[in-house]
Amino acid sequence: MNATQVDLSVKVGKLELDYPTFMGSGCYGSGEEFAPFVDLARIGAVVLKSVTRLPRLGNPTPRLVHTPAGMLNAIGLQNPGIEWYLEHDVKKFAERPCAVVGSVAGFSVDDYAYTCERLAARDEIAAIELNISCPNVAHEGETFACDPNLTANVVRAARATTDKTLIVKLSPNVTDIAGIARVAESAGADALAVINTVRGMAIDVETWKPRLGNVTGGLSGPAIRPIAVLAVYEVARAVKIPIVGQGGIETTSDALEFFLAGASAISIGTGNFTDPRIPVRIADELAAYLAARNVASLRQIIGKANVGFANPYQYEGDEG
Repeated sequence: MNATQVDLSVKVGKLELDYPTFMGSGCYGSGEEFAPFVDLARIGAVVLKSVTRLPRLGNPTPRLVHTPAGMLNAIGLQNPGIEWYLEHDVKKFAERPCAVVGSVAGFSVDDYAYTCERLAARDEIAAIELNISCPNVAHEGETFACDPNLTANVVRAARATTDKTLIVKLSPNVTDIAGIARVAESAGADALAVINTVRGMAIDVETWKPRLGNVTGGLSGPAIRPIAVLAVYEVARAVKIPIVGQGGIETTSDALEFFLAGASAISIGTGNFTDPRIPVRIADELAAYLAARNVASLRQIIGKANVGFANPYQYEGDEG
């Protein structure tokens, strides 16, 4: 089989994508910034930076700290607020040759519902990521994804505002991520993004002070990949909706771990800061990997390492 014959397309809710690659929120701008280096038509979707109901200045600096095999960030959801965003930014997203996914954050159920409704109403936005798990805004944003009742309330409220695909981003900073996933699914999520960053901190041994202005932040990069793969594995056994696996993906081998664990698509975040061409390289190498094994479709290998996992694509005519 030739690599050009391999089907890499995926379906996440109502999103039908030629490629299984999402660009993580806050890590790829709106795609425009990377267009000189990457053919955006060869990625699945760009997830925009999270927007809130009201403007936010973000956390005090420093906001970024390099760590072994990863990065700590504590940006604090800096953004101009939904009204400015709709007036000045969203129109240009129609120019992207890939899907554009809006990301919504908030500090109350009403915040999420209002911002989700306003953003999802725009034709330029193909789907909504519900960021209920941001770990770098003190205790405000963390509570939704860590509490089953709050998760249910916020997902249900957002669901009521739009028929567009709703992707709920889950936190790894819980004792039972599968339980939270089931709650999100029952409340109306079309898909789940697994996982957000892991809480962490770094200390300057010369000044004896935390290195982040916010003290704590979210750890991303290869250091968290084993945590993310396990989370996808567990969530895939608990729900029937698609999963976007994310956390430290830099290579095709990394991506394959997530697909084999049960993810229908992957999201690349921190890796884009060092090489924005990663998603195109992964797509090419995935096709070659599957062709070498005489596998016609990426969908056929989803969950193959996950005992007892029922690949939803098998009910759509795919063998595997």
